[in-house]
Amino acid sequence: MDAVGHRVVHGGPRFSGPVRLDAAVFKELQELTSLAPLHQPPALAGIAAVKAALPAVPSVACFDTAFHHRLPPAAATYAIPDQWRDRFAIRRYGFHGLSHAYASRRAAEMLDRPSRGFRVVTCHLGAGASLAAVRGGRSVDTTMGFTPLEGLVMATRSGSVDPGLLIWLLRDAGFDAAALEESLERRSGLLGLAGTADMREILARAARRDVGARLAIEVYLHRLRAGIASMAAALGGLDALVFTGGVGENAPSVRLQAARGLDFLGVRLDPRSNRSGGPDREVGARGAPVRTLVVHAREDLEIARQVRRLLAGSEG
Repeated sequence: MDAVGHRVVHGGPRFSGPVRLDAAVFKELQELTSLAPLHQPPALAGIAAVKAALPAVPSVACFDTAFHHRLPPAAATYAIPDQWRDRFAIRRYGFHGLSHAYASRRAAEMLDRPSRGFRVVTCHLGAGASLAAVRGGRSVDTTMGFTPLEGLVMATRSGSVDPGLLIWLLRDAGFDAAALEESLERRSGLLGLAGTADMREILARAARRDVGARLAIEVYLHRLRAGIASMAAALGGLDALVFTGGVGENAPSVRLQAARGLDFLGVRLDPRSNRSGGPDREVGARGAPVRTLVVHAREDLEIARQVRRLLAGSEG
C-alpha cells in the first residue's frame, strides 16, 4: 500500500484542498467537530485507526468543503454582523464536494464537452442531499452552508428552516441547544414527515395513497425543484443536469417528478431511459435543450485522484 485517502466532511476556513495528515492537522480537524457532528467523529476515528495500523504509510485528508472553497463572495457570505463573520469564520462552506467534483467532471466526459464554460447542476441525493452549480469545473453556488443542515430536505435532517423558528423554540418552547440539534439532525427531514427515513418505503407508501408519505414526497420535490432552479440562475443558464447518490441514482420516480417541474429550464426526461439502464447514462429526452444524466457516485475515485496529485507534487 502506497497511501491512504480519507474523506473528511469539514475542512473549515483553512483547508482548501487535500493535505497530508499529521498531529497538527488532526488536532485542527478535531476542533471542527461541532460544525459536522454526524460526520467528523467517525472520520477522525478512521484516521486514528489507520495511523495505528499503518504508521509509515502517508495518509491524506480530502475534504467535502474544499470544492466550494472558492465560492464567489455573493454566494459564500451570510448577511449577518461582520463581527460574527470575522470572529467565528462564519461563511457558507458547502459539502458533498467530492461527489459534486466527480459528477460534474464525469458529465463533461460523457457528453464529450470541454469543461470550460460547461454549466451543470449536480444533484447529490442520498441520506444527505445537496446541489451544486458548477461552471467550468468550479463550484459557484451550493445549497448546504455553514453546516450540512442547510438546504434540501434530507433523510433525517431538516434542511433550511426559518431562523426565527429556532429562536422561538429556544426562547418560548423550552428547548435547549442539545435538544434542538438532536431534533434537526436526527429526527427531521423525511423521518419527521413520514415516520421513516427510507425513500424506498416512502415511495411505496405514497403509491398506496398514504397521506404522510405523499406529503413527504411533495415537500422533498418542492425544495428540490426550487433548488435546481436557483442553481441554474447562479450559472446564467444550464447545459446539463446530473443526478447522483443513492436516491438520485435509484429512484426514477423522484427524477421524473422533479423534471416535470423544470420544463421551463429545458429539462425533459425520456421515460424509458429514466426507468432502467447502466450506472452512467443519459436519461434526457431526445432534443431536450438540457442534457440529463445519471452518474454513479464515485467519491472514492475523486479521493484517489486527489491523493495521487498531492503526493506526486510533494515528491517532486
